Amino acid sequence: MMAQEKEDKDEVQTMRRGLLQGAGLTAAMALLGGAITPAQAAEAGSFPAHKRWKIVFVNHVTTNPFFVPTQYGIQDATALLGMDYQWTGSANADIAEMVNAVNAAIAAKADAIAVPIVDPKAFDKPIQAALDAGIPVFAYNADAPSGSSNPRLAYIGQDLYLSGYQMGERIASLIDSGLVALFIATPGQLNIQPRLDGAVAAIKKSGKKIDVQTIATGATVNEELSKIKSFFLGHQDLKGMFAVDAGSTQGVAEVMKESNLPAKGVHGGGFDLLPRTVDLIHDGFLDFTIDQQPYVQGFYTVVEAFTFLASGGLVGPANINTGLKFVTKGSVDPYLTTSTRYEGKSTKAQIVPRTGAIKG
Repeated sequence: MMAQEKEDKDEVQTMRRGLLQGAGLTAAMALLGGAITPAQAAEAGSFPAHKRWKIVFVNHVTTNPFFVPTQYGIQDATALLGMDYQWTGSANADIAEMVNAVNAAIAAKADAIAVPIVDPKAFDKPIQAALDAGIPVFAYNADAPSGSSNPRLAYIGQDLYLSGYQMGERIASLIDSGLVALFIATPGQLNIQPRLDGAVAAIKKSGKKIDVQTIATGATVNEELSKIKSFFLGHQDLKGMFAVDAGSTQGVAEVMKESNLPAKGVHGGGFDLLPRTVDLIHDGFLDFTIDQQPYVQGFYTVVEAFTFLASGGLVGPANINTGLKFVTKGSVDPYLTTSTRYEGKSTKAQIVPRTGAIKG
């Protein structure tokens, strides 16, 4: 998926016209949170003519399945707004590759750049260089640390430390004492390290006699599963296995199932909604996972960039918290009974009907 570009302008323009006219506009505005009547939709027109702005999304794990919904969100928003995009970066969290990708986007005169700030310092100068060149830069999925001098305009993503802290509180509610393994793909990276820090802080504050061990698993799903299996085989007396990233969470679920650990009183959980993770929560092998809505991390970032460009820089940059939702066996069914691009399970662009009361 590296350097993937949405180049077919005729197809995109056709999709945009379909969304921006008649009932299609109603659906499009519903995606953006608007509330309009069919009569209003019939009278509405598209935005004034503008350049086909191009936003370059730099990523730290370009082929990781977690970011499939993010890319669908980017595709949908750029189609809606008449923009182009590029998906590039590193497949294995190589910071130098990511910095090079940002610099390449500046050299190519991108109209906007989005990048997860997974290193506390490495992106400061490239982002400032982009801003100096008149290119707005937005952080998504991972942000600069609190108090940082990083000049990015806004962050679109989860409150990572808080999500980890709440996971730690949940762990302490499940386990009174013993060994708990916390798995992290790439220690130090700012998209996941704050979660680990939050979880450790909450467990420590609980006062329970829980022995936390942190294990690095790697940037690919296969590597993560292998490391988790190896750790469990050497520590079969553990009381819990939890992870702070999508791939490691799936790996925890697989090991929990393989050894039927819930039947032995072992608890497990983690982050994100990879399809296999969702299946194994339903089957009772994980206590929970935490959703951060990767689709809107892509969609809202494009909307912010468009708003900034369309307004001549007057409006647009605003931090957006994409959420923190515990998904358990009791609440997982909707994720199993739908197959849409909003959770990364379908390539089809669609409006999903719903009925009934809205539950928090």
